[in-house]
Amino acid sequence: MPNSEGAMDPSTNNSTKSRYSMIINGSWFDQFRNGSNPWMARYAYSLMFLLTNLLAWVVRDYGHSALTEMKRLKGCEGGKDCLGAEGVLRVSLGCFTFYFALFLSTAGTSKLHDRRELLHSGWWSAKIVMKIALIMLSFLVPPEFISLYGQLAHFGAGVFLVIQLISIISFITWLNDCCQSDKYADRCHIHVMLLATTAYVVCILGIILMYIWYTPQPSCLLNIFFITWTLVLLQLMTSVSLHPKVNAGFVTPGFMGLYLVFLCWSAIRSEPPEEKCIHRAETAAKQDWLTIISFVVAVIAMVIATFSTGIDSQCFQFRKKEIQEEDDVPYGYGFFHFVFATGAMYFAMLLIGWNTHHTMKKWTIDIGWTSTWVKIVNEWLAACIYIWMLVAPIIWKSRQAAEIPT
Repeated sequence: MPNSEGAMDPSTNNSTKSRYSMIINGSWFDQFRNGSNPWMARYAYSLMFLLTNLLAWVVRDYGHSALTEMKRLKGCEGGKDCLGAEGVLRVSLGCFTFYFALFLSTAGTSKLHDRRELLHSGWWSAKIVMKIALIMLSFLVPPEFISLYGQLAHFGAGVFLVIQLISIISFITWLNDCCQSDKYADRCHIHVMLLATTAYVVCILGIILMYIWYTPQPSCLLNIFFITWTLVLLQLMTSVSLHPKVNAGFVTPGFMGLYLVFLCWSAIRSEPPEEKCIHRAETAAKQDWLTIISFVVAVIAMVIATFSTGIDSQCFQFRKKEIQEEDDVPYGYGFFHFVFATGAMYFAMLLIGWNTHHTMKKWTIDIGWTSTWVKIVNEWLAACIYIWMLVAPIIWKSRQAAEIPT
């Protein structure tokens, strides 16, 4: 019988500990050979999330005829294109409800023998049925509520981007701290220099190529501004990082520069197809294949980003545990499902171009001026957060020193 705190009985507790100990000490494949467990669960949830992404894409690109038959959707402004966007939002709503319900039921789980651990790692048949039912029920929701959800999804997608951004910056700073630690400083010195040099070379090369590809004429002022400002941010991050009081080295600004260059490139690529400042493929066949490949890569990258951000709950804890106990959960279940819930809103925004009345061509993702500006703002926000993470400790220490009476 479970105790008042929701834990399992001692015999079940010991059995769970021994089984999970085998998984932790075993190989990666042991996560899938020893029944349901939290290590396997994260891949199962990611697969379900990927399939939902693909379903939303099918509904958008090929579900117009089916949706048109539903008389209650014919009042949607914008005709078939709007029906496609509305279908994406309905699939997203079902996915969001599923993960948000799991977030509410697993938040605060800290031990592997907690009863709520089964809600996360078990009952897969019930969860599959539950998710399918929620997606189907979302198509019975009135259009007015879907429109309201579409507005809410803008905020949820923004929350996802901020969480992902903090997770990426935390990983970069962790990598730099690890390389500069006494344990690895001597051994990693050459590797650090090679990584930093490579990062800066790729950044400069990327900026030069963007000038060549996306500013073919002097009238492309917006693209020139985007690319030039990215170069300015790279210089600013490097200067702050190398300041004597900060002394963060070349690695972190180099890797952050890569991220900013990628965001800038992605933002410019999201500009509408009729934009004259972007060189498009000359042949239609080549353009079609590039579009399909870009779409597949974008979907896979989105799922991987959601997965990696979801299991990175440590960087969002204000009080981190110094010692990880044997029966502690490997990652925050509640945070994991919250990231996937906001990720459901994020993939909806990508598939409709952040605009519920935006026309999206087949096999395209995240195209439109709204998408471009979302990525540009995300780039600027990334630079600001990174610089603040470097400067904040110095400001905090100076304030503490000023408060100490002489």
